[in-house]
Amino acid sequence: MKGRLFLIHWDPALARERAEALRGQGWEVETESEDGGAAYRRIKERAPDVVVVDLSRKPSHGRETALALRSAKATAALPIVFVDGEGAGLQSVREKLPDALYVQSPELAAALERFPVKTP
Repeated sequence: MKGRLFLIHWDPALARERAEALRGQGWEVETESEDGGAAYRRIKERAPDVVVVDLSRKPSHGRETALALRSAKATAALPIVFVDGEGAGLQSVREKLPDALYVQSPELAAALERFPVKTP
């Protein structure tokens, strides 16, 4: 197993598809598709090795959840990867979270390889 990954995607069907693809690449994946607050609490309770936030739908929700993670001491250092953002929504996220990684779907698997896995 490559490690633990938490996927935030605001479309439940697409979240399941992406989670399955990531599991096929060796990741243990947990998802949240309905509530950014729930995602935040679950990530704080059991921090993953990396957080992936899909920006294709409701980019402001993903941005706010990621900002909350960055502002909490327990989760401030977690790697965050944003996927598939565009336009003003993407620009807003980049301005507020310049240390995150930004990729498109075809680049996600390769991008995740750069994160050291801390899970035993």
